[in-house]
Amino acid sequence: MSRLQVFADADASTPLLDTRDGTAIAAALGAVGVQFERWPLKPLDADSDILAVYADEVARLTAQGGYRAIDVARIAPDHPERAALRGKFLSEHTHGEDEVRFFVEGEGLFTLHHEDRVFNMLCSAGDLISVPAGMRHWFDMGASPRFTAIRLFVNPDGWIAQFTGSDIAERFPRLEPASA
Repeated sequence: MSRLQVFADADASTPLLDTRDGTAIAAALGAVGVQFERWPLKPLDADSDILAVYADEVARLTAQGGYRAIDVARIAPDHPERAALRGKFLSEHTHGEDEVRFFVEGEGLFTLHHEDRVFNMLCSAGDLISVPAGMRHWFDMGASPRFTAIRLFVNPDGWIAQFTGSDIAERFPRLEPASA
């Protein structure tokens, strides 16, 4: 289940806000320019074309954001490169374009650093998050990742992380503690 914890960036021990309420999550994230929505999940089976199932929702986002490339990322606990993939985005970084994800299955932890606050956003199936270009953040898929997400890009080649060099991500909870 979705969960937002907000911390002072100097204190990872005591959340200033801890909520699972979708309306409260959307309001808190919206105040810092992050879009958060809950979409109804649609039935899927092993043969489902996920982009076709969510075509209306993807079309709406594409019209709003001008996205030109859309794909589906799926990571399972037995993925042979799961550790490398997890480590790729565990450090604070930014992107030159929005990072837009809709979680079809599973979960992932986006942690956003805005001014003097850190927003630990546990996204689960049904969650859409759009992190604006330039916002400092990191992402943890966990040691045993399991998620399927629709990803939308303006640049058809995807996006490139610009790492900040900060060690702040090492001081905040990873996916396992946040989903407990």
